[in-house]
Amino acid sequence: MLTVTNNWKKTYPGAHCGILVMNNVSNPLQHAGLDRVKREIEADLRALFKDRSELKLLEPIRAYQSYYKEFNKTYHVLQQLESVIFKGKPIPTVSALVESMFIEELRNLLLTAGHDLDSVEAPVTLDVAKGDEDYTLINGRDQIVKPRDMILKDLKGVISSVLYGPDQRTRITPSTSNVLFVVYAVPGISEKMVTQHLQGIEANVKIIAPQAFTYILKVYGTD
Repeated sequence: MLTVTNNWKKTYPGAHCGILVMNNVSNPLQHAGLDRVKREIEADLRALFKDRSELKLLEPIRAYQSYYKEFNKTYHVLQQLESVIFKGKPIPTVSALVESMFIEELRNLLLTAGHDLDSVEAPVTLDVAKGDEDYTLINGRDQIVKPRDMILKDLKGVISSVLYGPDQRTRITPSTSNVLFVVYAVPGISEKMVTQHLQGIEANVKIIAPQAFTYILKVYGTD
């Protein structure tokens, strides 16, 4: 399903990439069971953290901040986490599949992209950007990727990157029936953490789509 280049392995020793492929899923705009999970994780996070400085000490945050610092950027999941905890904002209602992923991003702090599997043109490759690649972001804006950023490509081009997120062409839609989730785990994030994160997304998807089945749950490393 996924080919990992030697360039990626050499550039980011200790990094991991996890993929979760689930078939026969559904993607309602909203689901009562998932809404309950959202409210629970919001309450848990607000009870657990009382100070912004605590968040930056968390190992996943520190690892991602180190990666993002190379590009003069701030890890955006940290900003989303702060909005939920300290500004009282709820996890947004987008679509159930996207929220299944976003819940676990906030819980585990691991960067994840979601794609409509039927829109992906195999083969899929994890690589390091040269800096001349471009793609259309999920918001419709054209973006040239940064040199050295981790990127995921299919036969037609880039479908996601760490810094800029997923593309428009393979985005999750209301009609998505087969889904691909990809976890970008920078150096400092263990294989076990990625596996548990994927299992969390899998469990959330089963809430909204009990008929779904997992085709692949796998973590790739640089060894």
